[in-house]
Amino acid sequence: MSLILASGSPRRKELLAMICPEFSVITSEVDESAITAPTPAETALALATAKCKAVAKDHPEDVVIGCDTVVDCGGRIFGKPADRNAAVAMLRELSGKGHQVHTGVCVCKGDVCKSLVATSTVRFYPIEEAAIQAYVDTPEPYDKAGGYAIQGTAALFCEGIDGCYYNIMGLPVSRLARLLREFGI
Repeated sequence: MSLILASGSPRRKELLAMICPEFSVITSEVDESAITAPTPAETALALATAKCKAVAKDHPEDVVIGCDTVVDCGGRIFGKPADRNAAVAMLRELSGKGHQVHTGVCVCKGDVCKSLVATSTVRFYPIEEAAIQAYVDTPEPYDKAGGYAIQGTAALFCEGIDGCYYNIMGLPVSRLARLLREFGI
């Protein structure tokens, strides 16, 4: 039995290594645009489950972890910005407000699957337009839900956090560790 992370995210790899230093990475070929759910939190869980099950079907003896993170601003999902204009629009919308970050996690071994959704609230100070423009000129916003990296320069925007910091990075470490214990890891 081995552990497989069904995600190519460098942040998730780094965070999973805090729990278990030995694992492999196999990304799924799930069409994320085809998956919807009634709420942003349920969408994160549906995406995580689809990714996990897509990899787990080919690895029934292994423990597979699927994850997905979405930013929820007033019930609207902010995924990864497609381009500079989308990143600017997201940061303008998040400026001076609170929003939720939902990470869905699904763990499967064979036919046994368990899942959870972790939610953290992030509050941003009002962000000056010049700061938004400077931030989107860096590579940081483009492969992250909501168009920001809390562990990066966007820390300057953050007024406060309620919930798990690591969840905002894309992996609720302590909750996942507890879930993995149920699978013998």
